[in-house]
Amino acid sequence: TLRQVCVAAPPPPPSFAPIVVPPSTLGADLATTRGDASLPQGMVTFLVGDDEERVEHVSKCALCVRSVFFRTMFGIGMKERDAAEVTVRNTDLATFTALVRYLLTDQLDLGEEEGGRAQRALDLRELAQMYQVPRLELLCAQALQESVGPASAVPLLEAAHTTGDGRLLAQCRRFVADHAAEVRASGGVEQLRDLGVAKGLLGDALDQVAELKGTVAARDAELEKVRA
Repeated sequence: TLRQVCVAAPPPPPSFAPIVVPPSTLGADLATTRGDASLPQGMVTFLVGDDEERVEHVSKCALCVRSVFFRTMFGIGMKERDAAEVTVRNTDLATFTALVRYLLTDQLDLGEEEGGRAQRALDLRELAQMYQVPRLELLCAQALQESVGPASAVPLLEAAHTTGDGRLLAQCRRFVADHAAEVRASGGVEQLRDLGVAKGLLGDALDQVAELKGTVAARDAELEKVRA
C-alpha cells in the first residue's frame, strides 16, 4: 500500500510587525493654536521645484502645529517667519501639494492614476520624513505595502533597495518569487535597472531551483522506500 509522502514546505518569508497607523491628531493640533503667541501669523506661498510652481496662501500657523520642521522654519528669529514666499526644491508640485493637503486635512492624496499611486507614495513618504510627519510616513508605507503587484513589484523592489526599506524589500522579493510568470508578463523584468537587485533576484531564483531539486530528490527517495 502506498503511503502519503510528506515534503517540507519552503521556509516562510521574514516576518515584520504590522504597520499600525495611530489615530488622527488634527483636531488636537489645531486646538493648540489658541493662545500661543509664539506661532506666526499670516499666509505663505510655496514656490515648488525648478519651475517654481505655486502653492498659494497656506496658513503658517497651521503648518507649525502639524510639523516640527515647519515650526522651526517659521520660528521666532527665522527669516521665513515673515516671508510671503518660500522656495522648495527637490520635489514636484503634486507631491508637495499632497503634503500640504495632509497637514491641513489629514487626508492622504496619492492621485487617481493606479499606475502612479505607488510612485506618489514613495515620493510623499520621503517628504514626510523630511518634514517630520510620522503618521503620514506610516500611511505611505501602508499604501506601498498594499500596492505590490505584478507591474509594480520590481520598481518597488528597487526603491526599497535604494531606501533601505527592509519590510518592502522582503515583501517584493517574495512576490516576485511567488508570481514570477505574472511579473514577467507585465514587463517587470524589463524594468530592472539596479544590478544589485538583479543579482538578488537571480539568487532567489537559484535558491528556488535548488529547493525544488531537493524536494524532488526527497520525494523520489520516499517513493523508492515505498517500492522496496
